[in-house]
Amino acid sequence: MIKRIYILIGITFLVGAKGFAQEKLLDKANEKYEAYSFSPAIDIYKKVLDRGYASADLLKKLGNSYYFNADYKEAADIYKRLVDNYPDDTPAEYYFRYAQTLKTLEDYKTSKSVMAQFLEATKDDERASAYKDEKDYLKEIKKNSGRFNVAPFQYNSPYSEFAPSFYKEGLIFSSDRDTGNFARYRHTWNSKDFLDLYKINADSASAAAVTKLGDGVNSRLHESTSITTKDGNTLYFTRNNLKDRKSVKDKSGVIRLKIFKASLVEGIWSNIEELPFNSDAYSVANPALSADEKTLYFVSDMEGSLGASDIFKVSITDDGSFGSPENLGNSVNTEARETFPFVSSNDVLYFSSDGHPGLGGLDVFAVQLENGSSGDGVTNVGEPINSRFDDFTFIINEGTKRGYFASNRPEGSGGDDIYEFLEAKPLLLGCKQPVSGTVMDEISKEPLIGATVRVIDEDNEEISSVVTDTEGRYTVSLNCNQGNFVRATMEGFIPSEEYLAKSEGEPKTIDFLLERNTVSAGFGDDLSKLLQLSVIYFDYNKYNIRKDSEIEVEKLIAAMEKYPSLKIKVNAHTDSRGKDSYNLWLSQKRAEATVAYMINNGIAKDRLSSEGLGETKLINECANGVECSPAKHEQNRRSEFIIME
Repeated sequence: MIKRIYILIGITFLVGAKGFAQEKLLDKANEKYEAYSFSPAIDIYKKVLDRGYASADLLKKLGNSYYFNADYKEAADIYKRLVDNYPDDTPAEYYFRYAQTLKTLEDYKTSKSVMAQFLEATKDDERASAYKDEKDYLKEIKKNSGRFNVAPFQYNSPYSEFAPSFYKEGLIFSSDRDTGNFARYRHTWNSKDFLDLYKINADSASAAAVTKLGDGVNSRLHESTSITTKDGNTLYFTRNNLKDRKSVKDKSGVIRLKIFKASLVEGIWSNIEELPFNSDAYSVANPALSADEKTLYFVSDMEGSLGASDIFKVSITDDGSFGSPENLGNSVNTEARETFPFVSSNDVLYFSSDGHPGLGGLDVFAVQLENGSSGDGVTNVGEPINSRFDDFTFIINEGTKRGYFASNRPEGSGGDDIYEFLEAKPLLLGCKQPVSGTVMDEISKEPLIGATVRVIDEDNEEISSVVTDTEGRYTVSLNCNQGNFVRATMEGFIPSEEYLAKSEGEPKTIDFLLERNTVSAGFGDDLSKLLQLSVIYFDYNKYNIRKDSEIEVEKLIAAMEKYPSLKIKVNAHTDSRGKDSYNLWLSQKRAEATVAYMINNGIAKDRLSSEGLGETKLINECANGVECSPAKHEQNRRSEFIIME
């Protein structure tokens, strides 16, 4: 067989996110008359935006509010306005989040375009590297190589032997040793060689001890892969489509494969019946049982398959009936062939594939199962199990670490040969990255006890979550074969997250400083600081509201509309340049201009008052006679919005 190296092409199968329930960012009014809660979030920013006032800062915050609330449709709309209208003020992070929202909305074409903008905007970001480059798969395979000691199976013949399965203290395997056929391959849907099932006891000393499993199972057509229950009384096996001892062909003239079930009755395999999800139109083959024997894994090309053959699973109920088959999905299956599953007692799924990166032909892969499904990326088990030829039907006893597999490598005795092995060193399954850190209040730096830290995949689906301990600490584990978000949330705080791209699994520390979502305030507090507004500055020697400050005043107006009992006093300040009396007059005019703007935009006059303080309350060293830069003087030309009741 000519060596074939399959290179994995990066195709991502995307699904729409079901949505992620986050703590809402919207604040509620404090029940106390004297105190108020303020949030720079959806209700205020949306109202400001609807009035025609927009800025990069507003769109960033509003987009993030929607994003962290899993309102991806609204988030996408806001992020679009941000990147379209303020490209120079949009950090790369927002392009990435915009692409994520579009992917969740299944707008893959636009998401790809936005991701390209993200790549253009970044240089050192690890996400950009992960998006551009795939891992060196040969290097990955080498990491797991050399972990098995392999030897020939003493019962091989000049014919073909493959598909070993554990049976009581021995094995069952498939062979054409009594048919005289020398065809090399036993892993296609429509092999024309006659195969039967054989058994061998573990304490047998010669090839003469190999016997056929029994006429009740073997027929004049093919019987191959098999699995038995732990008590040895139930057998699942693969056979050609046979009815009334005659083969049945599909519309194309192909004799398909089916899985049959047999029961051991007084030492004879009896009550042979085919499984209900078999079909004359497609093949069902290669049965395997989960460790608890409540799930049957198998291979098929039925409708819904991603490739030439996929691995499926089906539940087995207490009464022996079966559920509906489920495809294991694209974490296991590819557009090529996935076949010959085996599940160990540790819930590790072993299978063969020529779709995942390998050494050639069919390679054996492993993946840890979680609740019957694959949670991590698949791992090539490496050499010497795998070779540049076909390697398949891998089984292992986790207790003894001994097992068997088959291969058509040329040094064998026949076409396909069984090899036995001892696992000398455990496989490095999947890729786990430990992430730990603390979650703290951004202002007080106090640890946040009971904060939730979630791991979210690139489809915005939650993978796991933990709660911080009494010192605000957390530890999570990531599947580092894919990108993940680590997101910290706490009631009363704005969520924060960090993206981790594919990696080699090195430990990572992420400390979160969460900003308060709601701030309680009372008499004498500066409303502009509570709302985290940009400072409202005035031009030198002028008292009109500058255009770049109008949006900040609009935020204050929106807050006062939200809390109709709120009353404020506008304090205006000047820098030290000019006469003190003139500055006092100028500051009063600035305070009055601010109040007039708010009255003209719907705030009742009796809720507002003003006072000009001139240069009496400077916030830096720029007093009379002190030489300062224009920027330093500008810091003193400001307004404050003091809560009066």
